[in-house]
Amino acid sequence: MINEKTVSSQSQLGFIGLGYLGSRVARRLAAAGFPMVVYDRDHEKAKELAALGASVAPNPETLAEEVDVVLSCLPSDAGVKAVYLGTGKVLESARPGTRIVELSTIAPETSRQVHDAAAKFDLSMLDVAISGSTPAAETGTLTLFGGGERNVFESVQPIFAPIASQWFYMGPSGSGVAMKLVVNTLLGLGMQSIAEAVALGSGLGLPRELLLDVLAKTAVVAPAHAGKLATAKRNDYAPQFPIRLMSKDFGLILTAAAQCGLSMPTTEAAAIVNSLEAETGGEEDFSAVVRRMEEQVGLERALPPVA
Repeated sequence: MINEKTVSSQSQLGFIGLGYLGSRVARRLAAAGFPMVVYDRDHEKAKELAALGASVAPNPETLAEEVDVVLSCLPSDAGVKAVYLGTGKVLESARPGTRIVELSTIAPETSRQVHDAAAKFDLSMLDVAISGSTPAAETGTLTLFGGGERNVFESVQPIFAPIASQWFYMGPSGSGVAMKLVVNTLLGLGMQSIAEAVALGSGLGLPRELLLDVLAKTAVVAPAHAGKLATAKRNDYAPQFPIRLMSKDFGLILTAAAQCGLSMPTTEAAAIVNSLEAETGGEEDFSAVVRRMEEQVGLERALPPVA
C-alpha cells in the first residue's frame, strides 16, 4: 500500500544530484533539521553537505535503502532513467512505501515511465518541477509544480516549506514537468525578446546603462527578467540558470510541441540563438543571449565590467 503518512522533521531524506539547484535545495532541507543522506557523482559536492550533518552514500542504491523519501535533481532524462530504471537501482532498492520526489526538468513521458515503474515496487513517485534560479533556491523562494497522486503530494508538503514560497498541484504524473515546460517557454522567449530589444536600443544610439536601467522599470519586463538586465549591465553572465540547461529545455519544449501537433515558430527561432550561444562552450547564464545580440551592433564580446 502506498504510504500516505505525512512527512515529518524526523523523516529521513535522501538527496541525489547536488548541482546548481540541487545543492542549494539540499542545504536548505538540512538546515531545516531533516536527517539526510546525500549522493552526487562528484564526491566533493557531497562533502559540502556532510559538513552540515548529512551522511554521504557511496551510490544511489545504498541511499535508497536507508531513507523514507528520495529526492533527486538531475540535469537530463538520461540521468533520471539511469538512477531509477538503470544502474542506480533506486526503485528495486527502496523499501516499500518510500516516496520519490523527482525535481528534475524532464519530458512528461519520462516522468510517467518512472511513476509507473515505481508503482510496481509499491513506491509512490511525484514529479515536482522547480521554477526559479539559484538566488531563489538560496532564499527558499522557489515555485514548485507537482504531478502525481494528490494525497502523496499533500503528504510531502512539509518538505516544500523550507525551499519554496508557493507550490501547486497540477494533476496526474507528468503534469508538474508539463507546467515547467510551459513556464520555461515564456522564460526563454522573454529573454530572447529582451536581448533583441537591448540590441535595437544600442543600435539606435541609446546609452547602454540608461537603456538597461529604464527597461528594467517598465511593465513589459517580468520580474524574472529584470534581474538579468542588472547583471547584463555589469556584463556578468555567471550561471544562475546555465544556458546549456535552457537549451536542453528548449529541446524538451519543441519535442512536446511536435507531439501535440503544434507549430511554435517563435520558440524555434529563440531556441536556435540559445543553442548557438550554448555551443560556445562557456558555463554561462542563459541571459548571455543579450551579449550575442549586442555583438550584431558592433559591441565587443569582452565588454569591460561596469563599476
